[in-house]
Amino acid sequence: MTNIIIPYLRTHWLGNIKNEILAGMVVAFSLIPMSIAFSNIAGVAPEVGLYSSMILLVITAISGARLSMISGATGAMALVMTHLVQTHGVEYLLFAGILSGILQIAAGFLHLGSLMRFVSPSVVTGFSNALAILLFMAQLKSLHNADATVYGLLALGILVIYGLPYLTKVVPAPLVSIVVVTATSLYLGLDVHTVADMGKLPSGLPMFHIPQIPLNWETFLIILPYALSLALVAILESLMTARILDDITDSASDKNRECKGLGVANLVAGFFGAMPGCALIGPSVMNLKLGSTGRLSALFAGLFLMFLLVGLGSWVQQIPVVALTAVMIMVCIHIFDWSSLKTLHVYPKTCSFIMIVTAWVIVVTHDLSMGVFAGVLLSALSFSRRVSRMLTVESVLSENGRHRTYYITGQVFFASVDMLMQHFDFNEDLERVTIDVSQAHLWDLFAVGGFDKIVLKFKKKKIPVEIQGMNEASASLVDQLGTHAKS
Repeated sequence: MTNIIIPYLRTHWLGNIKNEILAGMVVAFSLIPMSIAFSNIAGVAPEVGLYSSMILLVITAISGARLSMISGATGAMALVMTHLVQTHGVEYLLFAGILSGILQIAAGFLHLGSLMRFVSPSVVTGFSNALAILLFMAQLKSLHNADATVYGLLALGILVIYGLPYLTKVVPAPLVSIVVVTATSLYLGLDVHTVADMGKLPSGLPMFHIPQIPLNWETFLIILPYALSLALVAILESLMTARILDDITDSASDKNRECKGLGVANLVAGFFGAMPGCALIGPSVMNLKLGSTGRLSALFAGLFLMFLLVGLGSWVQQIPVVALTAVMIMVCIHIFDWSSLKTLHVYPKTCSFIMIVTAWVIVVTHDLSMGVFAGVLLSALSFSRRVSRMLTVESVLSENGRHRTYYITGQVFFASVDMLMQHFDFNEDLERVTIDVSQAHLWDLFAVGGFDKIVLKFKKKKIPVEIQGMNEASASLVDQLGTHAKS
């Protein structure tokens, strides 16, 4: 047992305590303005989003699968909540969050997380690039109508972030940048936008709370569509983020466990007055870049965020928003896959097109699920087109010219049936036809239907047809769905 526990603790919790704690501190600071902004989008009080980040950080650090991943309130989910909050209020949102958590746990047990392996790398790259663009656009909005003082502080913050590592890497540069910009602003008495201007910070810890709504069928029908949407968006964003972190670290994570862990976190969040959330790609990538390799950074970020808001709220309120903007710009630069631009002309055109469309749809609609759906659909169509072209049909005519044998090689399914039909000549004067499918496989109803048409067309010409070499799986499909053998 010791041989199992010690390596687990070293890998997941105690691998690099200093880096984990320092990374968690930076993450906690960065989540404050983000959580408040997402609360505003959803139409709820700032504490609802801040409590969400606190709770999700702590619980997913323990229950999640992907090491170093950061979860909390997100903009994609906030957009889904807006209408529900406007029409029915926060209590309905809390119950929707609880139900979405239950659905996410169910998705984990149904192994729906395993479907992530069908998402192509082009879609993942488009997803990360789109999020980098959206995050950067959000930072530009925060700088709208800013004066020279704000831009000066922004330049100072970026200078510290990118300059300090040349001097020392003992302390994370983003953390030092926040301290330096805040100290400069306070020392010079600068009149700049601060965290206090974004909304009132919570003065206490979240308390257990059962949503006060009528528990009846009508309420369930109101909440169910929102819960399904929240569950889907959360799973998509979390699993895509996990996939990106997997690629960065060259490691694997259990996507089904991630669904379950996220579901548990959202279930608990709903009972503590917090909005549902999911993984955040920006803070997650930043967490990795700051040296996190385990779970401790996320756990410490959640606990430190509680301490900041409850114990040091008066100090946190004085942090200039521009100090956190500088950190988020760094995050945007790290998230964007710059190599994808260099390889646009090198990679297959289809892959580059899928990446561009995925990113474009997300940026235009601000809907992650729409972008991923578009990318996956294009990938599926591209794959089907390529596979359909791999089908070959050759034929040999006997010496007496009365018997033709067709040899089919490849995959027969909905996209290749038309091509298959084109290789058969139904106007020949033959005594019999043999179709050899020993090197082929039938995949669906359309493949069976195609063979039905071929056989029946020959039978109308009074030409008997023999199909030989069919594998067991294809034969079983024909027995279930075919009609030519029964006619």
